[in-house]
Amino acid sequence: MAATHIKALRQVPGVRVAALCNPSGRHLDGDFSGVAGNVGDNAPVKLEPGSFKAYRDYAALLADPEIDAVDICAPTLAHRDLAVAALGAGKHVLCEKPLARTAVQAREMAKVAAACRRVFMPAMCLRFFPEWAWVRAAIVDGRFGKVLAARFRRVAEPPGWGQTNFLDGTKSGGALLDLHIHDVDFVQFCFGRPLAVRAHGYSKISGAIDHVVTHYEVAGGALVHAEGAWCMTPGFGFNMSYTVNFERATVDYDLARGAEALKVAEVGQGGRVLKLDQPDGYVGELRHFAEAIAAGAQPSVVTAADGVSSVEICEAEEQSIRTDQRVALG
Repeated sequence: MAATHIKALRQVPGVRVAALCNPSGRHLDGDFSGVAGNVGDNAPVKLEPGSFKAYRDYAALLADPEIDAVDICAPTLAHRDLAVAALGAGKHVLCEKPLARTAVQAREMAKVAAACRRVFMPAMCLRFFPEWAWVRAAIVDGRFGKVLAARFRRVAEPPGWGQTNFLDGTKSGGALLDLHIHDVDFVQFCFGRPLAVRAHGYSKISGAIDHVVTHYEVAGGALVHAEGAWCMTPGFGFNMSYTVNFERATVDYDLARGAEALKVAEVGQGGRVLKLDQPDGYVGELRHFAEAIAAGAQPSVVTAADGVSSVEICEAEEQSIRTDQRVALG
C-alpha cells in the first residue's frame, strides 16, 4: 500500500514525498519496483535518490519539522499508536483501513484528532474510485429511481504479503475487518449507517472471520448485502464487483471485465458500457486529503467518524456470526 500511495501522491499537486519510515529498513532506498497490489496501476515505482529522507525510528520522523503529514500504511495493530503519536506531534494523518483493530481504539484516535485539531482521514479509497463514486451519485440523486437492491462483492485468495500480520486474526481481524470493510463503508456511504445487520461467515486461515456474507437493514428498505473473503484457493486471484438494481435501471460492475467493467441497462435504452476517464481512487483519496490540509478543514468525502463507524459495523457483523442473531446498530 505504501507503493500505491507513493504513485498516487506523485499525481497530487503541491505534495512531495519528503520521507520514508520503516523500522525493518526495507524499501528505505525508495525502490518499490517489486511491489504490486490488487487494483490500480501496478507500474514499478522508485523514488529519486536524494529526494527524500529515510528513517527507521518513527519518533525521529515525527521530530522532523519539515514533515507536515504522515501517511500510515503499517499493519492494523499499529494504527492506533502511530496515529496518536503523529497527531500529538502536530502532524496531519491519513490512516489506512481499517482505522484500528477495535472500535474502542478507533474512537480514541478520532477523539485525539479532534483535540489536536489536525486533519485526520481514514483511507477508505473505495469512495473515490470513479465507478463507485458514480453509482453512489446515482443512488443519491435518484436518476434511475429508487434502489430496490444492491449487492457488493470482494473476494480473493489469501494475501501474498504481510502474512505474519494478515493471517493472524488476532492482529488483522481477518477478511471481515481488513478486506470486507471496504464494502461495509461503501454501504454506509450510499445508504447511511445500517439499522441492523445479519451476517454469516466462517474462519479458514486466520482464526478470525475469513469469509462473510451480510444483509444490511437500511433506511428506505432496499435489499442490501455484501460478501467479503480472502480464503479462496491460491490461483483464484482477486475480484470486486457490485450490482445495483434501480426502478428504471440495473448497474453492474465487475473488475474481471477489464475495460468493460461498468455496464448500465436502462429502461428504453438497452445496455451500454460506461467508461469513466478519471484518476483512480487512490489519487482521488490523497488529493482530497491534501486539499483538506490546504483549506484548514476536515475532509468531507470521508471523515474520522465514518472510519469509526465502519469498524463498529464490522464488529456488529462479527457478533451476528458468533451469536447467529440479528444485531441492531445504535
